[in-house]
Amino acid sequence: MVNVSVIGCGNMGSALIEGLWRAGGHTTTACDLDPDALARVADFCDRTTDDPTVAAEADIVVVAVKPDIVGAVLDSLSLSPEQTLVTFAAGVSRSYVAARTDAETVVRVMPNLAAASGNAAAAVTKDGLTDEVRALLADVGEFVEIDESLMDTATAVNGSGPAFVFYLMQAMQDAGVESGLTHEQAELLAAQTFKGAAETVLRDDRTLDELIDAVCSPNGTTIEGMKVLRASDADEAMRKAVWAAEDRSKELSEAFHD
Repeated sequence: MVNVSVIGCGNMGSALIEGLWRAGGHTTTACDLDPDALARVADFCDRTTDDPTVAAEADIVVVAVKPDIVGAVLDSLSLSPEQTLVTFAAGVSRSYVAARTDAETVVRVMPNLAAASGNAAAAVTKDGLTDEVRALLADVGEFVEIDESLMDTATAVNGSGPAFVFYLMQAMQDAGVESGLTHEQAELLAAQTFKGAAETVLRDDRTLDELIDAVCSPNGTTIEGMKVLRASDADEAMRKAVWAAEDRSKELSEAFHD
């Protein structure tokens, strides 16, 4: 059993805790100053605490707090060189963290909320990465290893990306409701369609353009809808959303340059 502590039980921290619980093979401690946050994750971990020194006893310590309090959390932790410190905070560099801990293994990760169901898409820095951290990330989803210089881009794509997908899903759902489906029917069909499409991309060797063509039968319904999308600026709007999120991640990073 790998002993893991998660400091910060907000959306991302709680998603990791639940995902590790589903995977098994972990002894997990949840740490947060908010008793309500601890109550929400109590069923998915072995221990809850509001004391960072208790959380600091784990083999892998995950700091999943907002960027502006990372420094304060790191100051409250006394780790040994043998321990591993993992951070989830957007914009917070490895060098900033490494300068504030005795842990020799420091890993920067950007996961997303799907960790709760074991379907996370995560980006992790190559530097500092260990097989132990790889195994932890594999337990809650898929991950890519990247240079830290690309972390702002990854933050926009997989960290912010779920919100962009939810936005598109909402539009598809609303169209179904306006045409007569119930809210429940449209939500299920839209959500399962996104889920199935994503699984197809991950399992199929064809490119996205080839998959679009596979759905578009000549003179069929899909191709008519695709004509509307291709005549719109939907793809440009999505690119701009990703770039805006990337720019904000870069702005956050400026505060954590040593």
